[in-house]
Amino acid sequence: MTDRSTLTRRETMAGAAALALAPATARASDRATGIVYEMVAGARRGVPDVAVSNGSDVVRTDGQGRYGLDVADGDIVFVVKPPGYALPRDENNIPRFSYIHQPKGTPPDLRLRYRGIDPTGPLPASIDFALTREAEPDAFDVVLFTDPQPESPVELCHVRDTAVTRVLGTKAAFGMTTGDILFDDLSFYGRSNRIMGRIGIPWFHIGGNHDLNFEAPDARHSRETFKRVYGAPYYAFHHGKALFLMLDTVNYLGAASGADGVGRYEGRIGERQLGFIANMLAQTPKDSLVVIAMHIPLYTDLNPDDPRQNVMDRERLLDLLGDRPVLSLAGHTHTTEHHYPRADGAGRHHHHVLTAVSGSWWSGPSTRTGIPSADSRDGTPNGFHVLSVDGNGYTTRYRPAQGEPDEAMRIVLESQYRGGVAEVLRDYRPMQTLRSPVPRESLAATNLVVNVFDGGPRTRVRYRIDGSEPVEMVRTRRPDPFVGEVFQRYAETKKPWVKAEPSSHVWVARLGGDITSGIHRITVDVQDEYSRPLSSGILLEVTSEEGASKG
Repeated sequence: MTDRSTLTRRETMAGAAALALAPATARASDRATGIVYEMVAGARRGVPDVAVSNGSDVVRTDGQGRYGLDVADGDIVFVVKPPGYALPRDENNIPRFSYIHQPKGTPPDLRLRYRGIDPTGPLPASIDFALTREAEPDAFDVVLFTDPQPESPVELCHVRDTAVTRVLGTKAAFGMTTGDILFDDLSFYGRSNRIMGRIGIPWFHIGGNHDLNFEAPDARHSRETFKRVYGAPYYAFHHGKALFLMLDTVNYLGAASGADGVGRYEGRIGERQLGFIANMLAQTPKDSLVVIAMHIPLYTDLNPDDPRQNVMDRERLLDLLGDRPVLSLAGHTHTTEHHYPRADGAGRHHHHVLTAVSGSWWSGPSTRTGIPSADSRDGTPNGFHVLSVDGNGYTTRYRPAQGEPDEAMRIVLESQYRGGVAEVLRDYRPMQTLRSPVPRESLAATNLVVNVFDGGPRTRVRYRIDGSEPVEMVRTRRPDPFVGEVFQRYAETKKPWVKAEPSSHVWVARLGGDITSGIHRITVDVQDEYSRPLSSGILLEVTSEEGASKG
């Protein structure tokens, strides 16, 4: 529930006008009514001023907690959790807050591979939503997963034994997965939810392109299995002083749009969802933090013009958001990126493409645990993020799912004297091509390459050799040489489409030829996207002749 005392009269009237002017649906509709309530002394007590939506319109409960909404076949009615309250959860800690109105269920003639919605029958006389009062501080953490994407039962074990295990015992308020919960086989939802449920905190979900019912002829029935398992495919809730908008940015173009019954899709929000966003924002103070979760990102450095990789109607969303403080979160690309839409104006929007839990789709050599290395194609180890909110301020931080829990960067040496990668892979042990020793004669052709895993355009990277003055490094869009070598050396361990791609968070500096023979310490100092300091280092061994030992 928005703290109405923080809304001015002008904002309140503007919100009311926006609701009044919301376009009426042209579909045949019924009237849904109900109550939002809490249990007090064993009896229901209505909770006033709580938002309830049909996926487009947003109304608020009256003094007795009652609401009324027009709904058509296929609509989903859901409550928008207010601050200071908790939603009911099932045995796997999935919040339950929506009612699907689909009287005849999923049309059987669609012949969906995975079960959809059972017939819901006539509209109930009252669609009620329970809330439980719960203390909710303004400062809290959220665990952010995207693209776990297990393609097999074995890969679901990898999800369990890496990211899920690493967050056990978390004190976060809740978690979310921003799509591609699975990799096409939706029969795994049950086991996946049982695994995720053991984390022990509320866990919200939105769907990705691999969570679709591919047999559907269009977008309308493309989320039938997702809806049966999780409820509304897009929705909102408040926590602390922040509004969370959970969006579906995958617009399915239908089975006939592709080959072998697997259709194509595009990144798009769509009119109905944009109407819901507008109505929610009209009831939210303009200084409140808005956190938006989606699957297909607004922008990606990887392929900025591809409609399958970017949201096509993103400018409509940006217009609605204006100059509010906004953090939007996405997945899909299996890269880690930071963007700042309209940063040249009054925009305060930070768009963060999150590291995939599956990294390079569980590709790469198995570690001694039997789990693939799964380094992402931009060089970031597979992992997740933690969002820390405090009032209308926030930070995010990356966490690897394997290896050292605080690893933040990778530092390698790239010397031309070692020749082409294909040739040296036959003669060198793994990664020997990317570290010391370096002949002194080759220093002028040697690059120091630093991949700051969660770096972006506001990150600053410098290096020092021994006690020398720091030298600025240059952010350079290029593949990470480490992950390039991994994918070439262990080609049989990766998915066919996986390769090293240009990264948005690699910094490069040429060492130069004035370093003496011997062993030197290189220290790399970083100020990240939030101006937080990070530091790491390597030893540089310089030999006096080219034929020196290869270590």
